[in-house]
Amino acid sequence: MTVSSENDLAGLKQIGRIVAIALEAMGKAIEPGMTTRDLDRIGRKVLEAAGARPAPEMVYGFPGATCISVNEEVAHGIPGERRIGPGDLVNIDVSAEKDGFFADTGASFAVPPVTRAVERLCTDGRRAMWTGLRQVGAGKPLAGIGQAVGAFARKNGYTLVRNLASHGVGLSLHEEPTEIATWPDASERRIMADGLVFTVEPFLSLGAEFAEDGDGPWTLYSEPRAPTVQYEHTVVATRKGPLILTLPAR
Repeated sequence: MTVSSENDLAGLKQIGRIVAIALEAMGKAIEPGMTTRDLDRIGRKVLEAAGARPAPEMVYGFPGATCISVNEEVAHGIPGERRIGPGDLVNIDVSAEKDGFFADTGASFAVPPVTRAVERLCTDGRRAMWTGLRQVGAGKPLAGIGQAVGAFARKNGYTLVRNLASHGVGLSLHEEPTEIATWPDASERRIMADGLVFTVEPFLSLGAEFAEDGDGPWTLYSEPRAPTVQYEHTVVATRKGPLILTLPAR
């Protein structure tokens, strides 16, 4: 969507804060021994207490309030009886709707003890996302996001998953502009309009280049199998640069 009024912006800020608070609560609650369903219940409770509806469940019939992906699972992991253990890499993706507005956010969490390489991957995953966010602004090329993230990944010895892209959001969970690459894409010619709402969500990896289907209809796996992180914010392109909607209130 493109923000066209103060009401639009207020609605987006509200749902952005809600999903950010849910993600923060879930991240703080992770501990060895809990199941991914336990963790999902925490996210659901936060969303529902704020009057928001989990978007994957609402829009696609996903079997959970949030997506929780562990280790080899790179995206769209189904909450269930899998127990989180020491050394696991847990990705949480939270998206929700309230009053007709949607926002989407995510982060990866390493459960101690983990290797220095995984610690660094998590730190650099956030840096990669912020590298992309700094390219956001009205009148700027969408291609600048993928170019900047790609340069960061090459410089620091990482790969990028190249078939999971950023996307427009706001009045629905996935909308135009679709398939916003967070890797270098020479074919990308689109320009960010003032008020454009979309996600920035690179998947940074220690070797994976694609996400592939598993046996079920939802969960995607890294290919080749390698530790992979995703960090995501919903952002508005403005004349002053990026306006990030999915930061918890302080």
